[in-house]
This record gives sequence, structure tokens and C-alpha cells, in this order.
Amino acid sequence: MSTAVLSVRPASSYAPPARLGRLPVMAAVALLPWLAVLAVCHETPWVVLDLTEFAALLSLDALLRRRSPAALWAGAAVALLLAGDALADIACAGPGLPMLAALVMASCIELPLAVVCLWLGRDAALRTA
Repeated sequence: MSTAVLSVRPASSYAPPARLGRLPVMAAVALLPWLAVLAVCHETPWVVLDLTEFAALLSLDALLRRRSPAALWAGAAVALLLAGDALADIACAGPGLPMLAALVMASCIELPLAVVCLWLGRDAALRTA
């Protein structure tokens, strides 16, 4: 998608509510107990993935607070990590309740958070352009 398509309307018409701006840091803090559970269960690949998500969420928050145009790229990176996590969770889930849990986590937490991070990054890029 070109930049021209993104800026057809004024940035104010697409601006996310201000309360969503703190969502990346809140999501990062919410990951900490889950990281502890994964570490206790010796789930090293999942710990590494979630630590990467944690770092990316904190980076996005820092860039948003600085109103940096680089928040666009950080938001895209967070969204990519969250979408990959959702896909991996669904692909690795067993039948029955584990599959249901993976689908609920993907549709209610991971993918909506990915969309919000993209939206926040895009808004930061439009505000500085």
C-alpha cells in the first residue's frame, strides 16, 4: 500500500483514542506472569518468542511516547510477532480444548492487539509526516 493511499483523508479522522496509546506497555506487563509460567514449564521456544514480543511492545511504547515516525515499523513488527504467535499456537494445539483455547487467545487477544499496534504506529507516522 502506498503512502498516498494512507493519507487520502486527514490523520485526525483515523486517530485512535488516546487511551489505546498505553496498550502496548500494558500488554508487555501482562506478558510477565505468562513468561514465568512458560519458564517454569521449560518451554524455551515459547519463552524466546514471548520475550521478543515483550521487547517489541516496550519499543513500540517508547517510540509512541517520543512521537517517532519509526513507530510505524515497530507497530508492524509487533503485529507480525503477534500474528505469528497466534498462528503457531493454533498450529501446535492439540484437538479439543487446547485448540479452542488457541483460537480464543488468537481471536480475542493476539490478533486484536496486533491491529491496535498497527493502528497506533500508522497514526504516529501520519502525525509526524
